[in-house]
Amino acid sequence: MKQSIRGRLSIIIIFCAVVAVLLSAVIINVTITNTFNKYMEDIQSKRNTRLVEYFEQVYKRDGKWDKTSGEEMMHEAYMNNYCLTLLDENEKIVWGMNHNDIKDKSYTMMHSGTEEGVYTSNTFDINVNGKTVGQILVGQYGPVLLSKEDISFKTEINKGILFSGVLTLAIVAIISLILSKQFSKPIKEVSNTSVNLSRGNYDSRSNIKSNIMEITNLTQSINSLGEKLNSQDLLRKRLISDISHEIRTPLNVLQNNLEAMIDGIIPVTQDKLNNLNDEVIRFGKLLNNLDALKQIESDEIPIDLGLVHIDKLISAVINDFSIEATEKNIKLIINEEENKNFIVLGDYDKLKQVFINLISNGIKFTNDGKVWINLDSDINSVIIQIKDSGIGIKKEDLPFIFERMYRTDKSRYKVDGTGIGLTLVKRILTLHDATIDVESKENKGTTFTVRIRKNSKII
Repeated sequence: MKQSIRGRLSIIIIFCAVVAVLLSAVIINVTITNTFNKYMEDIQSKRNTRLVEYFEQVYKRDGKWDKTSGEEMMHEAYMNNYCLTLLDENEKIVWGMNHNDIKDKSYTMMHSGTEEGVYTSNTFDINVNGKTVGQILVGQYGPVLLSKEDISFKTEINKGILFSGVLTLAIVAIISLILSKQFSKPIKEVSNTSVNLSRGNYDSRSNIKSNIMEITNLTQSINSLGEKLNSQDLLRKRLISDISHEIRTPLNVLQNNLEAMIDGIIPVTQDKLNNLNDEVIRFGKLLNNLDALKQIESDEIPIDLGLVHIDKLISAVINDFSIEATEKNIKLIINEEENKNFIVLGDYDKLKQVFINLISNGIKFTNDGKVWINLDSDINSVIIQIKDSGIGIKKEDLPFIFERMYRTDKSRYKVDGTGIGLTLVKRILTLHDATIDVESKENKGTTFTVRIRKNSKII
């Protein structure tokens, strides 16, 4: 049978409280009983000592034993539920009490112990001037005698223990309900949010507040998961839309032109064929990008390790883009720290692809501006900054620029691209145990910072 977390937590707390209260009650009861019994035994021991001293005084006074010697103690013994028997120096009975008299009394004193109901007696010597002149036998039922007052005292203590236990359990039950509600309410809220997310409601969020760190972290995590699932769902929809658009455009161009040529509406010329061939090439590039996307998803990117001079690699990339940059009136500026080591372990071609994508993006999204490439190095890493003065990236788009097929807002679609480049960059750098960070302001420019560890742990 399934239970709510509140019910289960309440049961656990109450169960633990019951066990703790019962254990405490037993320990307290045993402790009080033992202490009380020791107290009573001490009283009885003092009583026996007092009896011996009394009969010593009687013998000193009378110099002998007779039927009346100390007989006044019978009444005290009878009233306190114990028996006395006086013996002379020859161990002959001078006088004695019948123990059945105290057993049958209606107000018999109560007793406790393992020997309950069994009559026992102890013999004590009476010494005068260093000589044993007689003996006194003290008998009683049970090792410890308890009067009605004693029994009443112990009963009241047990009632107090019982009352305090019941009161404690009631308080614990109330506290457990309050505490379990504090725990269960936020967890239930998070649970409901996760169920909604699993059902595809990616806008579902948990707004519960809690001062418990773990619950706060859980709430923040489930909300973060919802945001990521929502963005991934939007990316998925955009991906489908983009792929459909990218595929449809060249196919429509090819179909319309070929149909026009077949119908004789337009002549078959070399220029028309070249234009159609360009569309076929564009379509092929799209398929290549989709193939690259498949490799990213399936971890099929091969790595060919070797020592790579990052400064020489970037210089080669800048030379490749010099003509394109000049055509757009863009200055490519490289700042390289002198006497620094820029050698890393990695795949030359893959790392070159990283900087081709980053520098080409800088040129692509900049008009009549500059692209700076700054190289630096410390003990652990080679640091490359690629900064442009282009159109920048909106703040809300920054967290998603490395997602596959993501190309920020529609206005940027005017620039050719499929949104694969930065995804490949991120994946290649991850394989090289490297990192990439981005800072950007809209219409101010973008800065990518790449850190490649010199002692990389290649995945």
